[in-house]
Amino acid sequence: MNGTEELIRALAVVGGVMLLFSVLLDAFETIILPRRTSSRYRLTRGFYVATWGPWGWLSTKIQNKRQRESWLSFYGPLSLPVLLGVWATLLVVGYGLLFYGVGSPFEGQHGMPGFRRDLYVSGTTLFTLGLGDVVPTSAAARLLLIIESGNGLGFLAVVVGYLPVLYGAFATREVDIALLDARAGSPPSGVELLRRHAYPGGEEQLVVLLEKWERWAAELLESHISYPVLCYFRSQHDNQSWLSALVAVLDASALLIAGVEGHCARQAELTYAICRHALVDVAQIFVLRPEPKPSQRRLAEGGYLEVAKELCKDGLKLDRSPQAEARLTELRALYEGYASALSDYLRMPIEGWLFAPNRKDNWRTVARLPGVDKAAQEANPFLRPETVDEQH
Repeated sequence: MNGTEELIRALAVVGGVMLLFSVLLDAFETIILPRRTSSRYRLTRGFYVATWGPWGWLSTKIQNKRQRESWLSFYGPLSLPVLLGVWATLLVVGYGLLFYGVGSPFEGQHGMPGFRRDLYVSGTTLFTLGLGDVVPTSAAARLLLIIESGNGLGFLAVVVGYLPVLYGAFATREVDIALLDARAGSPPSGVELLRRHAYPGGEEQLVVLLEKWERWAAELLESHISYPVLCYFRSQHDNQSWLSALVAVLDASALLIAGVEGHCARQAELTYAICRHALVDVAQIFVLRPEPKPSQRRLAEGGYLEVAKELCKDGLKLDRSPQAEARLTELRALYEGYASALSDYLRMPIEGWLFAPNRKDNWRTVARLPGVDKAAQEANPFLRPETVDEQH
């Protein structure tokens, strides 16, 4: 073996060790470590940056909204097996480099010489095929084969445990989003949430709801910081999303703090705090820069008085003083910039403050109920069918 070949094999060992370390560390931080990592230079982050941009860009070429949302909904679940495949491929290459670095000490009837045979041995070992057509001839190769086979079994065990955790967190997140349908509309609106609780005893129910969403936001903070891929998972209905639901609760809490009289204000402060915390931390995962001012698209200048007028129609007293409006603007500035940045990045639209009159709740977009008199359905809004619109 000449000096050049020795140098190449030494570099192969160094490269293999570095590649294996990078992959195993990345998998540990992504799957096992229950906290956000500070490093921006990670394989998983590079994978999602490289794939989400083109995937989202292709969605802009789809004109039909339902088809576009369907296309976007595939990304989150599909990215998981692809990412696992990338990890497995890099592990095979890493161990192949190590085998090459120790001299490719294998013999057998397999016809592939050199590094290609090393990759073949690495692949059959990592995936525990154990074909036995190539055997090691040195102690170093035998040791590496044992380590890689153990690595393959451990990798498989982690993957098997990883997916149920993800889908469990997703299902938990979606339950309260579905329950928000009849309470805040589809898509949800903070103003509509307050309006639909403007009935005798509604204030107490609103406090209970805000308490539930305080816990929901805390659970979302923990799960989505540990598993950022959940941010790409979209809800069952096109006009619902975890982001729009979170923003609607933040809007309602901000209104209660700024100008709605009653004892809901204290619970609204607690809910607002944890919801904003979750929103900001999730935005920081993707290194998104918030917009500097509250979005004029959601509530135009002077829109506070229009919101107050809508709430007053339902008997809710809202402070219309300039101080209350300024307070609401301050509260909006603390979260709307992050919400808009996440909305643009994830392509999850968030609605304006005022609920559009032609919007239909998801529970109402059903076919005509069988066995129910047509006249009775038309007279009763809880039985009246609605035509399924493009958003459902």
